[in-house]
Formats: sequence, structure tokens, C-alpha cells
Amino acid sequence: MIPLVTGAGPIWATVARLSAGANLLLLVGLGTIWVRNAVRFRSKHTAGMATFAGLLFAENAIALYYYLLDPTLSVWFSTAVPAVAWRAMVTLHVLESVALAVLAWITWD
Repeated sequence: MIPLVTGAGPIWATVARLSAGANLLLLVGLGTIWVRNAVRFRSKHTAGMATFAGLLFAENAIALYYYLLDPTLSVWFSTAVPAVAWRAMVTLHVLESVALAVLAWITWD
């Protein structure tokens, strides 16, 4: 199997990193609104959404850390991950970005 590696790294790695970063930004915005609403309205629904934002933020922050900073895994992700694995990870990150964008649109409307 041939790993997908080009010059600065696989395109899939770049897309996954950008998507995880976008997810973090969307989650900061959503989390801010949901925490504010949870404090203001004392609703279990808004508290649950704020918890969801916090946990999903942690998941994306950990993924981005491993993609960019971890001394072992960042090198592995940049050089040895097969294209099929990258496509799977990118698909999950991009679907998550779309879902968060829809949630942001609904929340800010």
C-alpha cells in the first residue's frame, strides 16, 4: 500500500487539521452561547448543549494536538498514514464541521 505523502504532507492531513480547527472555532461560539443561556435560564437542555460543546471541543483539541504537536504521532500522521485511513478521518471531521455549522446557524438565528 502506498501512503499518501506529497511535499509538505498529505492533502488529507491538511483538510483534517483545517476541519478540526474550524470545529474548535464553531464550538467556542456555540459553547459561549449555550453556557450563557444555561446560566440565564437554568434549563437542562441548555446545560446539556453546553456540556456537549465542551466535550466535543476537547475531542477536537486532542485530535489537533495529535495532528500537529505530539512528537511521535504528528510525524506518523504526516508520513505513514495510508490514504484510506486519512479519507475516513477527514470524512468524520468534515461531517462534524457541517453538523456544527448547521447548529451554529440554528443557534444564531
